[in-house]
Amino acid sequence: MAIKPVDLNKAYRLLQVGPTTMISAKHDGIENVMAAAWVGLVGNNKVMAYIGKQAFTRELVEKSGYYVVHVPTVQQMETVLYVGEHSAKDMDNKLDNIPIFYQDEFDFPLVEGSAGWLVCKVIPNAQNEQELDLFMGEIVGAWSDDRVFNNGHWIFDDAPDELRTVHYVAGGQFYAIGKGTKFNHGPGKD
Repeated sequence: MAIKPVDLNKAYRLLQVGPTTMISAKHDGIENVMAAAWVGLVGNNKVMAYIGKQAFTRELVEKSGYYVVHVPTVQQMETVLYVGEHSAKDMDNKLDNIPIFYQDEFDFPLVEGSAGWLVCKVIPNAQNEQELDLFMGEIVGAWSDDRVFNNGHWIFDDAPDELRTVHYVAGGQFYAIGKGTKFNHGPGKD
């Protein structure tokens, strides 16, 4: 396994499968990770994330101007629930048992075991942020686990099942992405 940079022109493909995500942020040495189901693409290089006012991570995003979208996998479902059920507001050691790493030139926590990571620089929009809790970010860095996303494409059918992306429904229930069907034509062949 290797964590490889993703061409920013193809980084949107990490979210194109519509997975549940986690969001992390860091400011002034304080970091956090939260679960986030309402995250999506806005074009080829922008991500919109709903980050409620109750979220500890929101303050870190507002102060740093950055957030990281993680694409969690089957092996991380318990982690997604954990970071969604516990707030750093009430639990100083929330991340003590979460394996985190960093990429050069990006001082933001990345959770080990994800299939992909997208660093987003906030495009300020006070009205959307205050009234709708929506933060738009431009993708400025991206990486993937090359066992499941390589050369700008998902390769779920060749990857171990524990690396499938997950989709949270409700009440502790997830679905993992299924088998692929491939045609010899269609956009995005590059």
